[in-house]
Parts: sequence; C-alpha cells; structure tokens
Amino acid sequence: MLIKEYSGLTQINGPLVIVEGIEDVGYDEMVEITSPTGETRKGRVLQVSNHRAVIQVFEGTNGLNINETRIKFLQHPMEIPLSKEILGRVFNGVAEPLDQGGPVFAKEKYNVNGEPINPFARKYPRNYIQTGISAIDGLMTLIRGQKLPIFSGNGLPHNQLAAQITRQARLGDQLEDFAVVFVAMGIKHDEADYFVKSFEDSGVLQNVVMYINLADDPSVERIIAPRVGLTAAEYLAFEEDMHILVIMTDLTSYSEALRELSSRRGEVPSRKGYPGYLYSDLAGLYERAGMIKGKEGSITQIPILTMPNDDITHPVPDLTGYITEGQIVLQRDLYQKGIYPPINILPSLSRLMKDGIGEGYTREDHPDISSQLYSAYSHVQEVKALASVIGEDELSTKDQMYLALGRGFEASFLNQAHNEDRDIEQTLNLAWEVVGNLPSTELDRVSADMIAKYYRGKENNGET
Repeated sequence: MLIKEYSGLTQINGPLVIVEGIEDVGYDEMVEITSPTGETRKGRVLQVSNHRAVIQVFEGTNGLNINETRIKFLQHPMEIPLSKEILGRVFNGVAEPLDQGGPVFAKEKYNVNGEPINPFARKYPRNYIQTGISAIDGLMTLIRGQKLPIFSGNGLPHNQLAAQITRQARLGDQLEDFAVVFVAMGIKHDEADYFVKSFEDSGVLQNVVMYINLADDPSVERIIAPRVGLTAAEYLAFEEDMHILVIMTDLTSYSEALRELSSRRGEVPSRKGYPGYLYSDLAGLYERAGMIKGKEGSITQIPILTMPNDDITHPVPDLTGYITEGQIVLQRDLYQKGIYPPINILPSLSRLMKDGIGEGYTREDHPDISSQLYSAYSHVQEVKALASVIGEDELSTKDQMYLALGRGFEASFLNQAHNEDRDIEQTLNLAWEVVGNLPSTELDRVSADMIAKYYRGKENNGET
C-alpha cells in the first residue's frame, strides 16, 4: 500500500501536532515525523476528523516547526517485537533497549493496544503467588490472575516494597514458569538505578523484563509504557504458557500524563481536571489481567499509585478501587514508627483470597487465623482509643492483653527487613505466635481443632 508523506503542520501544541488535508488515516496509526534537521521521531494518531489529524509525538516537539516538518503515516498501529529473549532486558517506555543487548529479533510484532480479556473467556483465578511478605501473604493473599493495587503516598517506601516483591515473588509450585514484567512511569534516575541494581544483585533480573519511563522523558511516553508492558506480559503468558506478575509504578504519574494530554486537546475536564474517561482508560489497563480458558499462563497485576495528600478519595485511587479486587494500603503513621512495610491491614483486603488459600493451596488453618488476626487487631484500635482517654494503667486485664497483641503484631508479624523472605509456613506460624498473647477463649474465629493443633498460648504452656 502506498505510504503518503505530508509537508507542513497546522499547529504545534506541547507534545501534540495537528495536520490538515490528510486522507485514509486511522485512529492509533503510527506516524514518522521528520524534523527540519532530518531527525526522525515516532508519533501516534490520537484523533481523526474531517481530513484533520491530532498526533502525539513521543520524543517531544522541540525543534519542529510548522513549515518544514514532514509527516508520514505508516498505516499500522504501534507494534513491538516479542520473544522469550526479552527476559533479563531493560527497555524504555516505547520498548527501545536501554541496556547493551541490542534490538529484539522476533518472528512477529504485536499491537500494544490490546483489549481487556473477554469475560466469557475468563477462567476463575485460583492458587496464590507468594511474595515473602507476611502482611500480604497472610492477610491479603495475592491470587494468580488478580489485580491487587498498592495505595501509597509521597515519601512512603512503595518503591522498596515493589523491588522486594519483584525479588521474592514465586509460585507455590516451583516447577511452573514464572516471570515479572516491571513497568516504571515517571521515576527519577536514581530510582531507576536502584531497581536495576537491586534485581541484578539479587540475581532475579534474568526472570524480569523492565520498561522504564523516566521523569525527564516525554510525558506522552508514560501513556504508552503500561500498554507495552502488558503486551509483553500477554505474549509470555498466553503464547509461552508462563505465569506473569506485572508490577506498575506509579499509576498516578500515568494519570497525570493523561490529564496533561487531555488538557492539550481541549477536552472538558472532570474531577480535579482529569478526563471524564479516566475510569474506562484505567479499566482498559487493569482488565488485561487474568486467566483464559484453554491457556496455561496467567497475568497478575500489582499497580502502585501514590495518593496526593494521602487522600484515598482522590480520583485515581477511588476509581482504581472500583475496578480491582482489593487493595493494599500503606500508612504514614506506621512508617513514622519505623515499621516496614507500613501496611495498614484494616482498610486492606484481597477479595479473591478465599479462593486461593487453605488446604490444598497454603495451609488448612490459613482462612481462620487470618480472620482472627483481623478481628483482634481491629479490637486493638478500640482499646488504643480507650487508653488515650483513661490511660493504659486503667485498662482491664483483657484490654492489656490486646495491647500486647497489637505491639507484638506490629513488631514481629508486620515488621520485617527489606531483604527478609518469609515462606507461607513462617508467616502462619508467626500469626499463631501473635494470637498466643490472648487466651484461647478469645479466639472466636478459629475452630477448636485448629486451636488444639496450632495454638501455643498461655493455657497450653501451663501459665495462669
């Protein structure tokens, strides 16, 4: 098919250029832009109407002018070459190599504008992914095919947590192929160096493919990066039969890039200036996770987003909560107490957890002991509120025991080192140690059989 080249632009607006007098141009079509100096850049068609196209330029519009810039429409959407050799590689947000590995050679190229998985084709998520972090594995277990976001705030250690999950994540059955697709959007250079060095030093980089968009890269590249990463995940999961964990940080940076682009296009803003289609745009990313009938692989997502002013009602976390199956919430008060990871378990949950834990998956006592810990720690907050009014010395003996449980829970179960990898057995045994601060009569969420088998509290030790 004949590829036409057009000379001259109608308008340049930030990362966008507008061309008029065009024919046979499609939405999402790739564009080659040639500057007056002969430099070529990539672009993508955002909008087409009445022989007029709006194009986003990935490398920015610096150096372009209206009269001498040339535009060539390539008549295909953005595509990237994929093979299993992408594992261990580091790319930028548009899948260009950042390491010394050279280009990817593949039999086929794949369209990055993938579709959400058809609900009829979905297989219900089962089995768990072990992160090595007790708070997650024990109380909000990550299930294969799930979308479980981390809600964080500026200055909280979500990057360290993301790196630790990447280093430690594994399947219960080590015989199955497992890999991580790590997508970073709008991060600083030192953060990018930290991620790469962390994965290299731990030896896991060979099972990780990284797509990094830096803070000083064009913001429009931030919109492409998660789509590129998810396309790679779909290839590895559904063509190479692997189980893939996709970690994306930071979805707030992505949403802000979307807001900037929407503003440049003159669209009517919604809440806090974000476009009205933010919900459907985020859903288009999140719903690419899951399992498909007849396919062996799976895609599990951990999107990470920072909440401006720690506001969980901000549009990005608010809309994310409607789409995903739970959330992990980081709390500033816990972080200031020196607890890592500072996960507030009370607003955190995994809605699919019940279907991937227990006998045959983790351990028979897992559902009961996790429920008991939630219940007990919830009561701890009530006791703390009472103690702030009347003082700890005036609390009843039972309330004193709950305070001891709360301190033990935060110090030994919740808190762990940045490089500490706990298996599910260690996590569940720690949970029983924590509830051992209470007499068995207080354990109303655990069956008598489980208490007889696992409880090592005061009665069983002969204490009074």
